[in-house]
Amino acid sequence: MVERRLAGEPLQYVLGRWGFRTLDLFVDRRVLIPRPETEVVAGLAIAELQSMRTNGIDRPVVVDLGTGSGAIGLSLAVEVERSQVWITDASADALVVARSNLAGIGRAATRVSAVEGSWFEALPEELHGTIDLIVSNPPYVAISDEVEDVVRDWEPMSALFSGEDGLDDIRKIVTGAATWLRPGGTLVLEMAPEQVPVVLELANACGLTGGMSYPDLAGRPRAVVARRSN
Repeated sequence: MVERRLAGEPLQYVLGRWGFRTLDLFVDRRVLIPRPETEVVAGLAIAELQSMRTNGIDRPVVVDLGTGSGAIGLSLAVEVERSQVWITDASADALVVARSNLAGIGRAATRVSAVEGSWFEALPEELHGTIDLIVSNPPYVAISDEVEDVVRDWEPMSALFSGEDGLDDIRKIVTGAATWLRPGGTLVLEMAPEQVPVVLELANACGLTGGMSYPDLAGRPRAVVARRSN
């Protein structure tokens, strides 16, 4: 263990486990290390689902796109009773980790489906236009951006970088959400602070209205929440 740390390997990978909200997650180099910023995003999604429950949606259909370790989707399954959760990832390796974590959440696991595929391609067609909430922490780093050596050297690059401006995958998610969500359904997305204005504009152009940005723990804009027009 000491040798691995001296070699620069992140503590989370050395330990093999890391906390995320109420969960104790298995993590290794096949997935991103869960971060506090993403806990905020999960909290926003949970608040949206709780609001839906007060409006009579007792068994919300939820999709966590690009789940990685499963941190967001499994948190929603555990913290929102009766939610029907789909977790997806294009990486078969990442899904092995997510399924390992799924096995550790008890009875809530019976309400979670884990499927492999790129964004909406992973989902069964019968979900089209019926999803109550889509949440994602997608890749959003521009390929020209510098990242810390410890991140570049150890974490999966496919989960970090997304085209020249970092928005390639976010564009796919926003445009897809416009039809995969039910009318009135909600999209919750994590992104870089400087991307928020562009994403709000894109969401509105795609028919996802009422978009608002929310800060991370450091007070920086970190997430956008928008809803499909009725």
